[in-house]
Amino acid sequence: MKKEQVVNCQFSVWYPIFKKHTIKSLILPLPQNVIDYLLDDGTLVVSGGDNNTQQNQYNNSDSEEDIQWSDDETTTTVTAPEFPEFNSKVLEAINTLGGCVFPKLNWSAPRDANWIALNSSLQCQNLTDIFLLFKSSDFITHDLAQPFLHCSDEDSPNPTINYELVLRKWSELLPGCEFRCFVKENKLIGISQRDYTQYYHHISKQEGQICHSIQEFFTQHVQYQFLDEDYVLDVYRDSWGKVWLIDLNPFGEVTDSLLFTWEELTSGNHLSANQEEGDTAQLEGPVFRYTNSDVTVQPSPCLSYRIPRDFVDLSTGEDAYKLIDFLKLKKSQQEDSEEEAEEVQQ
Repeated sequence: MKKEQVVNCQFSVWYPIFKKHTIKSLILPLPQNVIDYLLDDGTLVVSGGDNNTQQNQYNNSDSEEDIQWSDDETTTTVTAPEFPEFNSKVLEAINTLGGCVFPKLNWSAPRDANWIALNSSLQCQNLTDIFLLFKSSDFITHDLAQPFLHCSDEDSPNPTINYELVLRKWSELLPGCEFRCFVKENKLIGISQRDYTQYYHHISKQEGQICHSIQEFFTQHVQYQFLDEDYVLDVYRDSWGKVWLIDLNPFGEVTDSLLFTWEELTSGNHLSANQEEGDTAQLEGPVFRYTNSDVTVQPSPCLSYRIPRDFVDLSTGEDAYKLIDFLKLKKSQQEDSEEEAEEVQQ
């Protein structure tokens, strides 16, 4: 995966090409002061200056003014930054798209931060909703700070990125109807169930129809139309069998390979469908993998983003220094406990 491929997978690059086959969206340039705010690693404070009637529902409590958050007289009040001009543009775009939107940046959406929203949804109605998700998302931070991570040409200069806020018209998409497609040398080589942590009975029942409709969509509307030969596309197949393009991603480790591995996708060897013995899988065309049993259901990989990063590093052993510090702390606590026990005995 090269940096040029990452640049080509920006939403503003591919959306004009496939506009007829995807969800209606609007793109707004992201001002530098907003980027600085999103990257600020201080206390999470979001702007409350949106002129949205729904916000007033949470400001009618007479007791809110009496809440004392701290007894410390030296506590400094943190004021939420305001972006009035940008806020007006965002509200105008949201209204144009029907009042509810799905937000993302050039590449990523804050899928890892839906837990922080009141309804655990990525549906946004104002800039405050968007900021809350963006400020809580590692995916968004990756877009802003490390967009070219895992690129093979890491020694070459980084291309200039003009960051953008992408607002997509809100649509209720069923997770069991989303699929990720892997394209290599302009050939569709693999299809994976997008939400592989769950078992959906209709997928195994309609395997042939799903694979055929996705392959037909790719051949008629996507193949040879994109700027690169290798890429990953996310599609949605609705209840009528119509396929829609949802997103385009770089063909490399920065993109989740789901039920495949990047080693097998890039090796050039023939992929297997991992079907049960006696089952005749597709002999031609892409390999289709999906969760075929309740036994293989797994927890969502995004669950790890709901706990502090330090806890994750300790549990997986990814950060040796944190583990060493933790062990030193436990040893110190144990020594203190032993000293207190000795003093009591004396």
